[in-house]
Amino acid sequence: MGQRDVVHALLDRAGTGYAAAAGIQLADKPAPLFQLLMLSELLSTRISADLAVDAAKELIDSGYRTPRRVADADWQELVDALGRAHYRRYDESTASRLGAMAATILDRYDGDLRKLADEADRDPTRAADLLQQFKGIGPVGADIFLREVQDVWTWVRPHFDERALHGAERVDLPTDPDRLAELAPRGQVADLAAALVRVTLDDDIAEEVRAGDR
Repeated sequence: MGQRDVVHALLDRAGTGYAAAAGIQLADKPAPLFQLLMLSELLSTRISADLAVDAAKELIDSGYRTPRRVADADWQELVDALGRAHYRRYDESTASRLGAMAATILDRYDGDLRKLADEADRDPTRAADLLQQFKGIGPVGADIFLREVQDVWTWVRPHFDERALHGAERVDLPTDPDRLAELAPRGQVADLAAALVRVTLDDDIAEEVRAGDR
């Protein structure tokens, strides 16, 4: 099985992006970009990815889709929404960080993260630095955001963080980001990156893909 076959097998098995799994319809628009930032904060906490995705979905389904809606929410309402998704270990601190994040987006970017892209001059390194100025977003959270957004903000491509590259190594794919992006079908670079991350979290995925290569 060639490298493109491995990529297609990975996408079939684990190629749903984390944003899509949370019900976020990614587009270069204020609401979905904010929802992705919330998801990135949730995923960067020391809790399972599945719980983080469920928590983001619960927040979105409960109407917390925009910075204004989150900033105006009562703190306990956010805690309760996180609790409904069983995101309880960090629910109180996370609710506080989400509120602070929403307020910063409103104050600095008029509620529109596309203005962060403008401020970064569409430079991925600068964008990562700006993302980390949000409370609760560190290097891991910035990587998650950029990894997921790269097929919408195409100037970010290719963005395969350390974990995704480790996943590529596990299934004998190149660890060069440009080469990985070339192997991905059009518009699915972010999906491939997400699948490679899942390889590092689930040994069964790597085993199934490697078995198909024998």
